[in-house]
Amino acid sequence: MTAPQHPRPQRMRVSVPAVLALGSNLGDREATIRKAVADLDAADGIRVQQLSPLIETPALKLTGVDYTAPAYLNAVVLVDTVLGPHDLLDAVNAVEEGHGRVREERWGDRTLDIDIIDYDGRRLDDERLTLPHPRAWERSFVLAPWHAVQPDAELAGHGRIDLLLTAAGDAYRPYPDSDTAVSAVHGASAAQDPAEDENGGAV
Repeated sequence: MTAPQHPRPQRMRVSVPAVLALGSNLGDREATIRKAVADLDAADGIRVQQLSPLIETPALKLTGVDYTAPAYLNAVVLVDTVLGPHDLLDAVNAVEEGHGRVREERWGDRTLDIDIIDYDGRRLDDERLTLPHPRAWERSFVLAPWHAVQPDAELAGHGRIDLLLTAAGDAYRPYPDSDTAVSAVHGASAAQDPAEDENGGAV
């Protein structure tokens, strides 16, 4: 008589917090960012917890700030994810590509840019991904919206984001009708109120 077969117990996947930065300077920027947040929340293994207000910033190119280029709208989302860092990168790249992102020019204009800024405070540096994002500590367009939803946050290796924001000094301004952060954003509700390429973005 053979012993009954029992299915193997499934190991529970533990979620970790991550911070993502979104930017857009082509097309309907606001609609793109709002839809991208909903797409992130709908992706397997990602749960959007909070969306920052939108801010607007001049385009930053390799040669410096370009006031002749379309301005960026920027936002930060706080997520919980059961994905590993590289799988999360694949997921955000898929959302970018779904919104027409092309990578023909480094720091060029784009329909959508998503960067992994922080992944549970973890440090990582390989050919695909650097954590935390190597330039986030000096970019107001990341720090300002992040500070709006998580003012006590720290960026691993760099310290408190409120102090980093004070030191950054990049120009930014609130975007109209976007002065209140959205919390507990899920699915289609992500469309309520509301920057460099190795991380899938343009910081």
